[in-house]
Amino acid sequence: MHKVVISGTGLFTPPHAVGNEQLVAAFNQYAAHFNAEQAEAIAAGEVEPLAASSAEFIEKASGIRQRFLMDAAGVLDPARMAPRLPERGNEALSLQAEMALAAAREALAQAGRLAEDVDLVIAACSNLPRPYPALAIEVQRALGIQGYAFDMNVACSSATFGIHSAVNAIQCGQARAVLMVNPEICSAHLNFRDRDSHFIFGDACTAVLLERADLAASANVYEVLGTRLATAFSNNIRNNFGFLNRCDESGIGRPDKLFHQQGRKVFKEVCPMVGEHIVAHLEQLAIRPDDVRCFWLHQANLAMNQLIARRVLGREAGPDEAPVILDRYGNTSSAGSIIAFHLHKDRLRTNDVGVICSFGAGYSVGSVVLKQA
Repeated sequence: MHKVVISGTGLFTPPHAVGNEQLVAAFNQYAAHFNAEQAEAIAAGEVEPLAASSAEFIEKASGIRQRFLMDAAGVLDPARMAPRLPERGNEALSLQAEMALAAAREALAQAGRLAEDVDLVIAACSNLPRPYPALAIEVQRALGIQGYAFDMNVACSSATFGIHSAVNAIQCGQARAVLMVNPEICSAHLNFRDRDSHFIFGDACTAVLLERADLAASANVYEVLGTRLATAFSNNIRNNFGFLNRCDESGIGRPDKLFHQQGRKVFKEVCPMVGEHIVAHLEQLAIRPDDVRCFWLHQANLAMNQLIARRVLGREAGPDEAPVILDRYGNTSSAGSIIAFHLHKDRLRTNDVGVICSFGAGYSVGSVVLKQA
């Protein structure tokens, strides 16, 4: 089988940086209006009042200080609290494809590759713009790539699952090079009127170019030593929006059609699952955890990442061992671990080992062990 390397990565960062204070101001204005409007029902015990949020609460709960959004005005409008992203015509490039192209072009340039060198495009993200035609095929056409393309969704683990699929395609000779993109507009499925989660997500897009090691044009590559995936069904992170909603007379306006989670259960159940997953993967490859130079973890929650790193290493991880981008980008779902890798992969030197790991709804866990070639 062919050896596989990551030869390029790319990142698209949306134009609007929104700090915790801005989100809190909008939420608290909405909460005050709601409480005033529902005063009688609240007094009668029929409705729970909305508690105020705060920037301090957000940072303590998550480690997030700001996030980037595709649209800030709609989110920060207390009367709306959702991004304004007008639907585009069928012949226009979709917004997620536009994001993917920006990240993809950086990844291709970094790898010294052209569209004609790529045989497969995978669009892997939490939410796709439509069931069909595939976003990946739209990106493929826009870049002028031959071969084939497909979409996949494994929530926050989509990127690592996408890398796994790309590695398999290259190893067995189906593709010379694979472009994997992760366009995430998480703000579109976030309930900004829910105090417990209104601050979690940001928007971003990442891209990874994987190719046969013997064909790589760049000298700065990362060999994929192995990939490992795991899933276990859980309702603790869920989004019920889907094509069958129109068949239910209750409509699609309910909060459960947006992101919702049972955060404490997720924390308690996912952290050990991910820690054990990484340790088992490293054991499979005969690598000791202390021999790993860097862990690029899914950027969901600072306390989760700290606990997972501690479970793997048996000690606290230093900031250079498990870099954090969560404070600036928020949770960008599948893009998070790739942003961390993109911005901090230069910490590896020749023969250094690193681990990309993502985890999320499903539950799902994906890990990719790399070596600086």
